[in-house]
Parts: sequence; structure tokens; C-alpha cells
Amino acid sequence: MRVATVLHHPVRPVPSYRSTLFTPSPAKMKTLRFSFSHRSTKFKVLAAKKQLPELRSRKQKQDGENLLSRDQKAEEGFDLGWLPAFPHVLIASMSNFLFGYHIGVMNGPIVSIAKELGFEGNPILEGLVVSIFIAGAFVGSISSGSLADKLGCRRTFQIDTIPLILGAIISAQAHSLDEMLWGRFLVGLGIGVNTVLVPIYISEVAPTKYRGSLGTLCQVGTCLGIITSLFLGIPAEDDPHWWRTMLYIASLPGFILALGMQFTVESPRWLCKGGMLNDAKAVIANLWGESEINKAIEEFQLVIKKDGSDLDSQWSELLEEPHSRVAFIGDGALASLLVGVTNFAGLRSEKYCGYV
Repeated sequence: MRVATVLHHPVRPVPSYRSTLFTPSPAKMKTLRFSFSHRSTKFKVLAAKKQLPELRSRKQKQDGENLLSRDQKAEEGFDLGWLPAFPHVLIASMSNFLFGYHIGVMNGPIVSIAKELGFEGNPILEGLVVSIFIAGAFVGSISSGSLADKLGCRRTFQIDTIPLILGAIISAQAHSLDEMLWGRFLVGLGIGVNTVLVPIYISEVAPTKYRGSLGTLCQVGTCLGIITSLFLGIPAEDDPHWWRTMLYIASLPGFILALGMQFTVESPRWLCKGGMLNDAKAVIANLWGESEINKAIEEFQLVIKKDGSDLDSQWSELLEEPHSRVAFIGDGALASLLVGVTNFAGLRSEKYCGYV
């Protein structure tokens, strides 16, 4: 049997030059390990400390600019300078709503009214029931200026609701042609005063910047009144007594106008003219802003002074230069031409008696 023999050789030590090649000295390891990393960390920390305040200041500046731009956009997009005067203008425009309502209230039920009151088939009397409303408006418009100068716009509006309410109720309860004519004439009397007074009141209450836009509520109210009366006139085709309900409804806006005017402001120009400067300043401050007080008072006083110098003027001066040209072009020829064309086209007649 063979036995394997293992020869044991002594392990020789590794030469010193090999260890020096692969194992660095402790001093070198320490230098390589700590010197580079220590310098880079210090450099990064210092740079971050220098940049941090600059970044914060830039961010704060950017945030401030964003807030300013947002505020400016909000102010430009949501300008609410018209809002304080809007409720007062809205209540005054109720008069124009009544005007439009009474324009169209006879459109549908005039046939039923003529049949019930005994003038069916008489076009002259039917036209008289409709047109006497305009005759009353003509008389009321002549007296509106003097009433507003003496009583002020608020009181004139409230007093003017008396013929509006009474005329509507008398017309609704009419059992004869005479009662219907008196009721329609009283309504026209009130409408004539209001149609002159509403634009004056709006122009004196609304701020100058929003005077034109708020003034459009006059026409909007008139159009809404016509639409409402025509819409309510639909049942008159089936119910011959529905016209009484329509005329009773016409009295409701008068009550709203009388009550609402109790909470509106008086015209600052009228207050200034009457010597009530403190009240005029309070109204201007609430509706226009405190910065407009002195400027508005000066303008009112200047206008009042000019009005006082024109007390001796006469109607005949309209025929003299330079007034004649303005009166002819602005108030005469062009206005008459426009009214004539619209009437010739049948627009006015269609409003009052569209179903006849």
C-alpha cells in the first residue's frame, strides 16, 4: 500500500518592496482621506450660506410683485365704484318700469274692455282709451321741473305715486267709459312727471364715471315693463275679465316706488341749492367717496350760480344765434325726423294695440 507523503516547505516572508507598493503608509492614508473631503465640505457650506439670503430676497420680491399684480387685476376686473349708487338708481327706475307696463297693458285686452264697457266696434273710443294716457303724460311732464325744484326729487317721486296708484285702481274698477278715461289720464299724469325726473335724478346721484352705464337702467326698466305687460296679457285671450287683474297689478310698482324712495338719498345738487351743505357732503361721501366732496360742491355751486344768471332768459332766445342752430339740429329737425319715421313705420301703434 502506497502512502502519500507531503513535503513541508517553510513560508518565506514577503519582501519589503512589495508591501510598500500596495500598502500606503499611515501618514499618506491620513492625508489622502481627510484633507480633500474637509476642504470640499467647507467650500459647499460657505457657498450655500452666501446664496441663501439672495434666494430669500429674490423670492420675497417675486411674491410681492405677484401680490401687487393680483391686486391690480382684481381692482381692474371687479370695479365696484357703481355699487353704492345702484340701489337708489334701481328704485328710481321703477318709474320707467311703470311707463313700459302702461304702454303695453292695453295691447291685448282692449277688445275685452270695449266689449264690457260698451264701446265695441268704435275705433275712435278705443283709440281714446289708449291715447289719453299720453295726453296725461304731456301735462305731467310740463309740471315736473317746478315740482322737483320746490320739493326735491325724493318727495316728488313719492307724491307722484298718488296718481299712479289711484289711476290704476280706478281703471281696474271701471264700469263705464268715463271711469276708464279718468283712470288712464291720472296714470299718464304720474308717468309724465317721472319720465322727466328719473334721468335728472340718476345724473345727479350716480358718480361721473358710471353715469352713462347707470343711466341705461331707464331704458332697461321701460323694456322690462313692456315685456311684462305683454306676457301678462296672454290669458286675456281666454278670460274676458283678466284686464282688471292686469290693471290691479299696475298699482303694485307704485307702492314699491313710494316705499323705496323713503330709503333713497336726496339729490346732492338740490341739497346744495337749498343751503344744506352738510347733507350734500354726506350724500357725496357715501355715494362718490370722500375725495370727491370738494370738487362736487364747487361744481354744484358753479352750476347754481349760472342758473341764477339765466332767470331773465326767454323762449324767444332759442331763435337767435348761436342757440337756433343747436335747437334746430339737436332738438328739432333730427328728433322730429326720428320720431316721424318710427311712427310712420307703425312701431308706436304696434306697442299700444298690437293685437287689434
